Amino acid sequence: MTIARRFLLACALTLSLPGLAAAATAATPGSAAPDFALAARDGGKVRLADLKGQVVMINFWATWCGPCRQEMPLLAQLNTKYEPLGFTLLGVNVEPDSAAAVTWLKGMPVTFPILFDTDSAVAGSFGVEGMPSTVFVDRKGQVRYIHRGYKPGDEAKYADMIRSLVKE
Repeated sequence: MTIARRFLLACALTLSLPGLAAAATAATPGSAAPDFALAARDGGKVRLADLKGQVVMINFWATWCGPCRQEMPLLAQLNTKYEPLGFTLLGVNVEPDSAAAVTWLKGMPVTFPILFDTDSAVAGSFGVEGMPSTVFVDRKGQVRYIHRGYKPGDEAKYADMIRSLVKE
């Protein structure tokens, strides 16, 4: 058996059936955003359905992700600017142990809700395949845009998407 074939077999064996089901039913632009309720850094819970009527930006991130760390202060600025217009930003940390996120956030002036998806079930329901991934949900609860990754300048694209959605 070739090394490439062994690698592919090993990858296939690490997939779980729930993971495959989530990938098959992942949210796409135009579909209803999957509802979820996650524990928040402040000790409460946040449920997506409770935010209907708001434009919601869901940013999936991890502390080990360099681009995630780079974009976090820019996301905080977007939140401050657009929150008065009916915009809500949710930062969803996907690490199994949220302690690293809590520690890292102590030095980051983030005022938007940080949620913990410790089993990555919510990330799976949105089809997240890499960090960071950002999903924009309109006021009716429909997924409108999905942005994968981050590079400098993407925050301008985010602002354009937010402005477009808050005007609706």
